[in-house]
Amino acid sequence: MVTTRFLGWPTLDSLSLLISHKLCIGIANPEQPMATSSSYVLFLKSPRSPPSLTTPLSHNQSWFQSRMIRRTKPISTVLSVIKAQTNLRKEDTVIVGAGIAGLATALSLHRLGLRSLVLEQADSLRTGGTSLTLFKNGWRVLDAIGVGNDLRRQFLEIQGMVVKSDDGTEMRSFKFKDEDESQEVRAVERRILLETLANQLPQDAVQFSSKLANIERSENGEILLELENGTRLYAKVVIGCDGIRSPIAKWMGFSEPRYVGHCAFRGLGFYPEGQPYEPKVNYIYGRGLRAGYVPVSPTKVYWFICFNRPSPGPKISDPSVLKKQAKELVRNWPSELLSIIDLSPDDTIIRTPLVDRWLWPAISPSASDGKVVLVGDAWHPMTPNLGQGACCALEDAVVLARKLANAIKSEPASVESALRSYGSERWPRIFPLTIRANFVGSALQWENPVVCSVRNNVIIPKIVRLGPLLEHTNFECEPL
Repeated sequence: MVTTRFLGWPTLDSLSLLISHKLCIGIANPEQPMATSSSYVLFLKSPRSPPSLTTPLSHNQSWFQSRMIRRTKPISTVLSVIKAQTNLRKEDTVIVGAGIAGLATALSLHRLGLRSLVLEQADSLRTGGTSLTLFKNGWRVLDAIGVGNDLRRQFLEIQGMVVKSDDGTEMRSFKFKDEDESQEVRAVERRILLETLANQLPQDAVQFSSKLANIERSENGEILLELENGTRLYAKVVIGCDGIRSPIAKWMGFSEPRYVGHCAFRGLGFYPEGQPYEPKVNYIYGRGLRAGYVPVSPTKVYWFICFNRPSPGPKISDPSVLKKQAKELVRNWPSELLSIIDLSPDDTIIRTPLVDRWLWPAISPSASDGKVVLVGDAWHPMTPNLGQGACCALEDAVVLARKLANAIKSEPASVESALRSYGSERWPRIFPLTIRANFVGSALQWENPVVCSVRNNVIIPKIVRLGPLLEHTNFECEPL
């Protein structure tokens, strides 16, 4: 039999103390035979007689400020009260989403001396996906937050780009340094970028398995976040970095991102003995179809195929089917592309619909609503045609962090003004880039044979200049 000995009657603060130290309380059932053992429940500061028990606390009450209730409450109710209180927390700044935007924002705040809690719905960093291209504006941000050199050592610097037709004919080539001496282009594995950012944060900065279930504003202006696991958090500032399908953006009144009419396959070719390609971006243009590949590291090559489709179609998770579909699209194209696809591990191949959201002035909601603000894809999803999605998310992170840190340190009452200032500063940059990326993608997805012939024989070889196309990568960013 289990012998349970109560050493004094519990007070509610002592119960809280026990739970906070994760002690286990065993309550024996006198009618249930059990293995012989002895368990003690020690209640600190116990009075000689049982005290009254307390009601659930509001978010701004302590255990010692609670209102007393009758002691006839059953023990199950008391334990429910205690459980509810242990699931209620208060945080100054909560970031929803541990993607590139969320981790970069958290690290930017950390560099400025501000703690934040990052909530991630997955049970670990979402390191799936392939690679992304970072231009000099992205690298300036990574340098500002102190991780640029760690990443440079792992990825090749891309020297230029080559544009070919679908039969392999070279139409044009460029060298980035010829157009802009300060330009820096590297393809970076998403997994390594996320891990590098996360490793610079305090150990308890990211809380996994924390999917947002509800968000609402409390009477005192704080934001209540309710998670699917039952946890409730009151936050003074909430930063939505929860991606393209952001629940926080939806709560703020933003429309769903719009499908732009084409999808993309992506993958990462693996060459354990070393990949054979020069450090250049290789583009191949067809009719309603384009592809490209770029070396990422000495052993990996990123590739993509973009194709027109009237609707996104059903989601396909079987990587062998994805690989087969990708190869079928470019079966008569240059052989090196097919070789890279063949050498791509199944778990690196994905297919996604391309979407964006145009932030029309006076029509779209602002980037912030009170003390809730959006960063990256949650605010301004854009197509990848300019390679600026991740770069702009990184820019957002440092701009917001500086403004928020200055407001909190100087005058906390000005936080809402700081968030509005962030939106006002970023919108004139984000809106034109989103539209430009869309137009470039649409032009490159032309299907009309006459238009494609003009593009391949006139526009690309004789008219296009790379310099003006890269002016958007100019972004000044001082170290934090």
